[in-house]
Amino acid sequence: MTETAPNRIECLDGLRGIAALWVLIGHAHLLTRFRVPLIGDPDLGVDLFIVLSGFLMVFHYRLREAKEPWELPSTWRTFWLRRFFRIAPLYYIMLIFAMALGPAIYEARVVIDAYNSVPVQPAGRYLDQSFWNWVAHLTFAFGAIPGYAYRTALPDWSIGLEMQFYLVLPFVMLVIKRLNLFVGMGAVVFAGLAAAVISYALGYRFPMPAFLPLKMHVFAVGILMASVLGADAKRVWLAAALSAALMLIPIGGAMGVIHHGARLAIVGVFFLLLHHRVVWQPLRPLLSKISSLLGNRFFHLLGELSFGAYLAHLLVMQPVIAYLIANHPMSNPARWATALAITVPVTYLIAAIGYRWIEIPGQALGKALTRKRAMAAA
Repeated sequence: MTETAPNRIECLDGLRGIAALWVLIGHAHLLTRFRVPLIGDPDLGVDLFIVLSGFLMVFHYRLREAKEPWELPSTWRTFWLRRFFRIAPLYYIMLIFAMALGPAIYEARVVIDAYNSVPVQPAGRYLDQSFWNWVAHLTFAFGAIPGYAYRTALPDWSIGLEMQFYLVLPFVMLVIKRLNLFVGMGAVVFAGLAAAVISYALGYRFPMPAFLPLKMHVFAVGILMASVLGADAKRVWLAAALSAALMLIPIGGAMGVIHHGARLAIVGVFFLLLHHRVVWQPLRPLLSKISSLLGNRFFHLLGELSFGAYLAHLLVMQPVIAYLIANHPMSNPARWATALAITVPVTYLIAAIGYRWIEIPGQALGKALTRKRAMAAA
């Protein structure tokens, strides 16, 4: 029997917060040469973010589907406007800081790379304040342009990726509605893989997987998980199996056995927290408690601050680690722990300020503008 999908998924707040911390801690591992598998890989945290993004976009669409049917172009415009004002205000402010601080961050990165005996990062990533770099980032086109996809002191390649996903999502949903969930999702992923192969054959090389076709299969996992909320057990398990297969597609990230295992674990944990009603009965109470825990006030706040923390952490972390290298000889684990002890509170203070004074007003403005459009169309 099909059940009604819930209006709130408790675990999402905690998972968003954990994803941001995973990226932050992973970068601390990489920059201090303190190697720990899995938690030392920030790309896995980004993959979790991507799965959550695919899920959240479709989940919220399903909640509003009756009032905002995806077949109407007005729904697309409303969706794009909301997402722009969710992302752009804080991103633009952080972009200005990143451009202004670029020379100082680059000096810090030179110290870090020399200590770690790795090639120094290209100077253009930190020092390019050209007109076209500004245009590429202000328009969010940079993720699809190899030369600009990784060209600021921010970890913003994934922001460009996210905006590409928002751009195509209305059309993805139309394909799914026309062909059904599984056939439509397969067609979308196949098209993405074909685009990735063609772009590679044409000589396009992205320093990070900032081009949507390189990560469309990961977004598809979240779309599938959201689309079967409240569905019968057979359909849920089919979506889980297809999601696991999608996460094993060997593009858009590191390709080792450990990474593939970790990506499967992301799918498995997310599936269990979302769909514990279809798993083994004795596990359901525990999974329900974990999901509720991840939705408590602390994790809710951690989730709300995740975007700001993601954007800000490298601006804080790299100067801190460079200072520790230059002035305080210590073991790599000690440097990692000290860097985190300084970076985490400063980063989340910045994120809290940004959330209170930039993100919330920006989201309110986006909602107000979409209400005005709806009233004008009525």
